[in-house]
Amino acid sequence: MDYETVPAQAFAQSLKGLSVNLLCRDVGREVRFLTGVFGLTAHRVSDDFAILVHAAMPFQLHADRSFAAHPLFAMLPESGPRGAGIELRLPGVDPDLAAARLAGHEAMLLAAPADKTGHGLREAVILCPEGYAWVPSLPLSAFCGRPSDRP
Repeated sequence: MDYETVPAQAFAQSLKGLSVNLLCRDVGREVRFLTGVFGLTAHRVSDDFAILVHAAMPFQLHADRSFAAHPLFAMLPESGPRGAGIELRLPGVDPDLAAARLAGHEAMLLAAPADKTGHGLREAVILCPEGYAWVPSLPLSAFCGRPSDRP
């Protein structure tokens, strides 16, 4: 699918499984964070909307104002973080590299990259400018030597 040209109706009807749509105060800032820190690809970026893709799975960003007629709009916080209680997991994204790319993105490293031996993963928790918790992770088997020796 060509995300740059697909009509909105065709895109909406193509979504399968669990589809994610994040509401944002500033779509452009969130796109810069997601592409700059995690290496995701962005399509159709505007002030009101963007399609992001990770591991061939698309998700959407919408500006708050584009949801003015939606029942969620009245519940949106005017300031502070959003998304408490949800993790947006990014399997296949190097948590050490993501943490190293945070400078200049108004993001917060909530949990530094660490080995989670119970899950067999190395992961970090990063709070994005909108307040959503993103968790990049790689299998421990992807690292040579002791994963804790990674920069």
